[in-house]
Amino acid sequence: MSSRSLYSGLAGVGIGSGIASYFWSKSNSSSNTKVTVPPPIVGGSDTPSGKLTPIGSNLNPAAFFQYGFPGPVHDLENRDEFISCYNRQTRNPYWVVEHITPESLATRNSDRKNSVFKEDEFIPDIFRGRLRDYFRSGYDRGHQAPAANAKFSQKAMDETFYLTNMCPQVGDGFNRDYWAHFEYFCRQLTEKFNSVRIVTGPLYLPKQDPLDGKSRVTYEVIGNPPSIAVPTHFFKLIVGEKPVKSPNSDNISVAAFVLPNTAIPNETKLTEFEVPVDALERSSGLKFFQRVPSDKKKALCKEVECKITVREFQKALPKPKQQSLLPPP
Repeated sequence: MSSRSLYSGLAGVGIGSGIASYFWSKSNSSSNTKVTVPPPIVGGSDTPSGKLTPIGSNLNPAAFFQYGFPGPVHDLENRDEFISCYNRQTRNPYWVVEHITPESLATRNSDRKNSVFKEDEFIPDIFRGRLRDYFRSGYDRGHQAPAANAKFSQKAMDETFYLTNMCPQVGDGFNRDYWAHFEYFCRQLTEKFNSVRIVTGPLYLPKQDPLDGKSRVTYEVIGNPPSIAVPTHFFKLIVGEKPVKSPNSDNISVAAFVLPNTAIPNETKLTEFEVPVDALERSSGLKFFQRVPSDKKKALCKEVECKITVREFQKALPKPKQQSLLPPP
């Protein structure tokens, strides 16, 4: 399959079958390219001993690190309900890992209206996302670990409102609609599994230029100065552990989904966004299940019905408070 046909699913907005065909095609393709490492170039100069000293023998690139290691630095943060890994370049998380159970979702010791959007002071000032960066940007501050998954304590819910847990998301039709229904689907899985683990994060995928046919990665950047990248897509990797009917099973049920950051009709089937795990790995640069034998992984959507339930709960919630954008008097 040519690269042109491989990316054809991304030529439009990337909804439904376009996403699936792009990722499934990518997964099924194989490469016979062989990488040949050239032999080292050996040179030298005369020395008093008459022996040749290889050029570069007195070089020490690592000595630069005496001034400080340039990076990349990944900011890992352990929260009560999730762990996040922050990308200082995009001001988005690389990924967020959650764990939900029937017990954690059934416990209600928090109130969303008491939570406040806030900047993460753990991040160095120069790399920190700002509340003002989202102001009149046209995008929602989209939770990667949703607040509704952390109702078991006010502290846990408050932690989901750090900007290190946010990405710019389209509001109507996505963050407040299809994406919210998708998050609810993840919570519904606790009716089938005693333990559910979720990895969520942004993607920046190529799109074919209609003018020259070449594939390019382009995305908007918001803020003043522009610093927060607007993802083209979002992914969720879902792992169902310990099925209710067979809690002693050591098998896991797995599914990966990629959704475009745009309005999606609620009638769109969730399975249209399902992609192979290895294709998600190639596109995200992440690696999953290195320690899980292939015969221990089941297809989640063959174990349960992968279908969203449309609810209007998200829009009815009171708008959370946020920190003032003005300096204290």
